[in-house]
Amino acid sequence: MSEPTTITPWVRELLRCPNCLAELRDDVHDGAPELVCTNDDCARAYPVEDGIPVLLIDKARPTA
Repeated sequence: MSEPTTITPWVRELLRCPNCLAELRDDVHDGAPELVCTNDDCARAYPVEDGIPVLLIDKARPTA
């Protein structure tokens, strides 16, 4: 089950995948929050560190 991130809701709605510009969904991986791209072709997961999303392609992990 995914837990919501602590990102301010209005900011959260603006965030998009920096690789393909798709929407991001909240998720948890190994107990840590992350934002996952909703585009199945991209499917990158970006970490959220101390409530701050790290939207760097080289820091993302592939989920597919």
